[in-house]
Amino acid sequence: MRVELKPGVMDAEAESIEKSLALLGIPSVRHVTTAHIYDLEFSNVSESEARRLADRAVEQLLANPVIHRVTVRPLPA
Repeated sequence: MRVELKPGVMDAEAESIEKSLALLGIPSVRHVTTAHIYDLEFSNVSESEARRLADRAVEQLLANPVIHRVTVRPLPA
């Protein structure tokens, strides 16, 4: 799953990276965004149960629905 800030939410880490890239002589970067990628592997559960468990992890731990946008998708087998 990918957890990233919603549009309009300040991404201080991305802003710092943009400035640092310019200082390193890499000024042509137009925009930087940051995201966290979580790869949850479940054992002995159906795909629908794995999705339910992943959604629960997002809701209870991995993301704040006010500021984060979350994309959950199964990995190819």
